[in-house]
Amino acid sequence: MYGLDINFLKDRPAYQPKGEQKKSGVKLPTGNLTPIYLGVGLGLCLPVFVGGGLWFIQTKTSELEQAIALLEEEGKKLDVEIASINKIKEQTNAVQAETKSLVTVFDQIRPWSAMLEDLRDRIPASVQIENVKQTPPTPPAQGEAPTNPAGGIEITGLARSFNDVNDFLLVLQQSRFLKSSESKITTASLVDAPLPPSSGANGVQIKPPQVVKYTIQSSLSDVPASELIRELEQKGTVGLVTRIRAMQKTGVITR
Repeated sequence: MYGLDINFLKDRPAYQPKGEQKKSGVKLPTGNLTPIYLGVGLGLCLPVFVGGGLWFIQTKTSELEQAIALLEEEGKKLDVEIASINKIKEQTNAVQAETKSLVTVFDQIRPWSAMLEDLRDRIPASVQIENVKQTPPTPPAQGEAPTNPAGGIEITGLARSFNDVNDFLLVLQQSRFLKSSESKITTASLVDAPLPPSSGANGVQIKPPQVVKYTIQSSLSDVPASELIRELEQKGTVGLVTRIRAMQKTGVITR
């Protein structure tokens, strides 16, 4: 009988011949290694590029923040200057409005001395003036300004006839101190002349002659006093003319 002698130790790696042992480890690729090098290079360069980009962005962000801070500071300074300019403009507008209002009032002055002198020069010899008074302006409609804030004038007196009253009205309509379109006779009636009572040789009372008692109304002219310099000079209103010419020189009143 035969016996089997099997040696399993020979199958173990330690008992294998050196030439027959299997090689272990990572097999290196063979052939063209350029793609591998490129991949490795890109892998190494990518963090550098990312880091450089972040540094560039942070630098630019810091510069932009500084620029924005400077612009905001300049904007605040400009806001202060603009507010100051606006305040000066408001003050200037207020002064101009006050000056304009003062000039408007001053330019509407009608010296009574000049107007009475003008009436004296125009009244016919057959007409007498008993009273001259200024009348208030006509009240305007609600919410409207007066059409003629200077008001008007009312003249009462006596005339020899109705024709003399008409002649007096026509002469007044030529005055630049009055509005010709608003000059009119409001009343005219025959009355006894205001003479002292007298009697004839036989003691008979003599009736006084009749005359026309009239009332003429007109509105004062709205022509500025600066346009009436010639008339004011002719009537001897030297002070007002001097002031108007002084304001014309300074430009407060336009010529």
